[in-house]
Amino acid sequence: MNAHDENTLARARVATRLPAQDLDRARRFYAERLGLEPVDERPGGLLHRCAGADFVLFRSTGASSGTFTQMAFEVDDIEGVVAELERRGVVFEDVDVPGLRTTDGIADIEGNYPSKGARAERGAWFRDSEGNLLGVGEPVV
Repeated sequence: MNAHDENTLARARVATRLPAQDLDRARRFYAERLGLEPVDERPGGLLHRCAGADFVLFRSTGASSGTFTQMAFEVDDIEGVVAELERRGVVFEDVDVPGLRTTDGIADIEGNYPSKGARAERGAWFRDSEGNLLGVGEPVV
């Protein structure tokens, strides 16, 4: 290995950034609906940490298009997580497109990445208070 290999992005930690037009509203949504409190904050930004991965909600005048999943949470029990989030007031998206349909908020997705040791995945999607599209997924072994 040469010195160049040590500086590649393959060794970097990934940290997601999600725009929030109203940071106070976003803080309340993530705390009340998702049970996630920031671990740190600075003017215009809230840092959250889940199992060692970081994501930041940042004050922005822009907004996401909401046409794609911007961040996803991988869980062990999607039914339990969806039920808990619904109890907290999260509304899951209904999806009905060729090859992907939700039933009770959850879709069965064919295939998965071989490195995950799963044959498929189950997924569900919802929007946060700022219109960001978030997903919940469970690998199916």
